[in-house]
Amino acid sequence: MTTQITQLPIPTHFNPHRVGEIWRVPYQERATQAQDWAKHHGIPPAAKDKTRICLMIIDAQNTFCIPDFELFVGGSSGMGAVEDNIRLCEFIYHNLNIITEISPTMDTHTSMQIFHPLFWVNDAGEHPAPMTMISLTDVQQGKWKVNPAIAYSLAKGNYMALQNFALHYVKRLSDKGKYPLTIWPYHAMLGGIGHALVSAIEEACFFHAIARNSQTNFEIKGGNPLTENYSVLRPEVLDDSQGRPIAQKNTRFIQKLLDFDAVIIAGQAKSHCVAWTIDDLLCEIQAKDPKLAQKVYLLEDCTSPVVVPGVVDFTDQANAAFQRFANAGMHLVNSTQPITSWTGINL
Repeated sequence: MTTQITQLPIPTHFNPHRVGEIWRVPYQERATQAQDWAKHHGIPPAAKDKTRICLMIIDAQNTFCIPDFELFVGGSSGMGAVEDNIRLCEFIYHNLNIITEISPTMDTHTSMQIFHPLFWVNDAGEHPAPMTMISLTDVQQGKWKVNPAIAYSLAKGNYMALQNFALHYVKRLSDKGKYPLTIWPYHAMLGGIGHALVSAIEEACFFHAIARNSQTNFEIKGGNPLTENYSVLRPEVLDDSQGRPIAQKNTRFIQKLLDFDAVIIAGQAKSHCVAWTIDDLLCEIQAKDPKLAQKVYLLEDCTSPVVVPGVVDFTDQANAAFQRFANAGMHLVNSTQPITSWTGINL
């Protein structure tokens, strides 16, 4: 049986015109307002939810979501991530009394990582430009080699071990049919402003945490210098050439997600970290019980693909991935629809 629950109004502090900007969240003021909001609207603590719903927000960080930042996701409109986050904030506020927990993922990087320019050099001592693709052939033929200067920090001075691993890494990507290693601009740098959540998203998560007495569950990913980590659930490569582990799946978070009655997913970018995360979640679901896919809901209007006009457009790949997820049993939904209207969620 589905119980109809009226959507809540949006608090007056929310300003959609500032979602594409960076500003300080006035925590104490918002905390007081959230407690008053919960009391006024009769919002119960999350612990009382009979149907437990998780909203996973993937990488809604300044580095991806603020115009002129390193990897702003413009999507087809050119302002995709900003428009997505306006709708996402409104979705959180409208459904504050229904969302049990919010889990934002945080792409987290440092300068010396395998997908950053500093990691690699050519014979002229030059680093690859951002967006360079490094293939298995490139490494085998010595077009790109590990920068010897970083061996001190990453391999205790053992340069050959690092070079051998790099060859293993690109071979593993090739063997598994994954995208070639992409050299990304320095982004989501730990300790930097690009790493932070978009201010409006942070504010909405904080408001939810106070109003519902539900701790925001931040999930950090991407800090391992030796592997890409598009998905929050697992890095791209898990072991070295000898089969020794260098990283591991996020089994704790995978199980946590599967324990919810429903998981709603939004964030950036639809063609990359969002698609990779959903794909990994689907793999886990299919290995355990394919019917669990029916508890996953994808907010199509709160995510955008990577589009660089005249250079690259991943729209078709992103849409194809989402259709594949739908064919597996996941639901493609719109943030403006009440959660109670979504098939399968009983409240």
